[in-house]
Amino acid sequence: MGINSESEISANLQIGPTDQGMVRIYVEGDGVDLPLDFDPDEATEIAEELLAAAEAVRSMGSRKPGKGKPRR
Repeated sequence: MGINSESEISANLQIGPTDQGMVRIYVEGDGVDLPLDFDPDEATEIAEELLAAAEAVRSMGSRKPGKGKPRR
């Protein structure tokens, strides 16, 4: 599955600090229980990539009809 492939899979996403000084992205869904830990610098890079992707989408103009907020 690529980045542009649509899916019917839904998942919950949680992001927060751990007591070990890491930033955790936690993904939970049907048969998925995935904690991903990043040091603060890596987390900052991920945040910058998310912001850059959001800006790229905004610069493309309007979204496809019927597309709302991502499922969590």
